[in-house]
Amino acid sequence: MKKDLGSIPAVYPMPVLMVAAYDENGKVNVMNAAWGQICAMDKIALFIDEEHKTTQNILKSKAFTVSLADKAHMDVADFFGIASGNQMTDKFERTGYTAVKSAFVNAPLIDEFPLVMECELAEVVRSDSFYCIVGKIVNVGAEERVLNERGNKVDPSKLEALIFDQFQHGYYLCGEQVGKAWNAGRDWMKK
Repeated sequence: MKKDLGSIPAVYPMPVLMVAAYDENGKVNVMNAAWGQICAMDKIALFIDEEHKTTQNILKSKAFTVSLADKAHMDVADFFGIASGNQMTDKFERTGYTAVKSAFVNAPLIDEFPLVMECELAEVVRSDSFYCIVGKIVNVGAEERVLNERGNKVDPSKLEALIFDQFQHGYYLCGEQVGKAWNAGRDWMKK
């Protein structure tokens, strides 16, 4: 029997996304966003508040990057989530992290994070229920150390991507493969 827990956001796991954009003066801001997801083969949707400094920067620059936070950089990833760029003007600089301009979009790449999606602003969706930034992914960059043996795909076990637990507000490590998609349920097709 299940115990009723009430109305809570009960989706697990959630990604730990580092969203970065330049302001009108070329200053870097990064935020931690868990409410984001791929919404097409070349699109990502970020359900973030319009008031965030990073959101305002995206609207002005029309571009942003989304990096996957990893175990090695959990402390700074968490800091990017608890510090507000609207109140802390040196938020990025405090970390000592390095940003370089993307060759594909007008947005910063944060060197320390191993995987990044470089995005153009595609659409802003407003409703009574949510505010959503949709980006067109124009390039994905990955450090070689997180690629498979052939060097052509990301290996999740090497990426050590963080996942967020909405229930108890914890970070967990992602990466153990327990099955193969489009194969694990194949025997049910025969019944």
